[in-house]
Amino acid sequence: MILELTVVPKSKKFSIVQKDGKIKVHLKSAPEHNKANLELIKELSKVLGCQVRIISGLKSKAKKVELNISQEDFDLQVGKN
Repeated sequence: MILELTVVPKSKKFSIVQKDGKIKVHLKSAPEHNKANLELIKELSKVLGCQVRIISGLKSKAKKVELNISQEDFDLQVGKN
């Protein structure tokens, strides 16, 4: 599935917030030297238990990511957090 999300770098902790059909991912890393993108891939993979690939927005807060997971499984996993 393709997911559009917004990242918030330099947050106190990693979290995924889903509100009004929009998804925000809070990252601890700063958006320099690709650190935030690497954290996004690593943490989403860990939480969702699937492969994650950024397909657009490498230098933007607005990103599109490809997840190797169904919408139903995504909703179940994000609901736990």
